[in-house]
Amino acid sequence: MIRQNAHKYSVSAMCSVLQVNRSTYYYESKPHSTDNSVEEAVIKIFAENQRVYGTRKIKVELKKLGMVVSRRRIGRIMKNNGLVSAYTVAQYKPHKTKFNESEIEIASFKRRRRLKLLLVI
Repeated sequence: MIRQNAHKYSVSAMCSVLQVNRSTYYYESKPHSTDNSVEEAVIKIFAENQRVYGTRKIKVELKKLGMVVSRRRIGRIMKNNGLVSAYTVAQYKPHKTKFNESEIEIASFKRRRRLKLLLVI
């Protein structure tokens, strides 16, 4: 609708009338790369190094090969392929003992006398 009337009205005026951000009108999404060479390289590096490399070391190895890849992308590739470093430390360890499971009797308190309030100014 905006493109059709761009020759009559300004784009910013039409965007404000339609309550659309002007940046949304000009936005062009980038196509996602489906480059499997990075995924294959990550799997290969992980397997060659006795399954102990994590995202940081794999990033360094990819940089040596001339590939610039973020640690987050490497982490996603590893997660999708089920690759977990042998040195990964569990972040949560459940305790074997039971805590706070004993029954506690709550005493009922009754006010026997009225409380007085003293204000000092």
